[in-house]
Amino acid sequence: MARIHYRVVPHDGGWAYKLDDVFSEPFASRDAALAAAKRVAREQHIPGNATTIEYQDAAGAWHTEPSAGDDRPDIDVEA
Repeated sequence: MARIHYRVVPHDGGWAYKLDDVFSEPFASRDAALAAAKRVAREQHIPGNATTIEYQDAAGAWHTEPSAGDDRPDIDVEA
């Protein structure tokens, strides 16, 4: 199972949640960024329909693969 770890950090004069090297939009307060990260984490636990997904890996290569829709990641949020 995939593991996703969001961190809430200062960003662009405000706060954002971050996954690896990718930032969310900035929020005016740390609490707002934390609430948004928790909402995103909850939404990612909701199963979806089977579909085909495309993604780019760290080396820049694109991949296409099936997703069952019920293989949700394990997620945590670090304030």
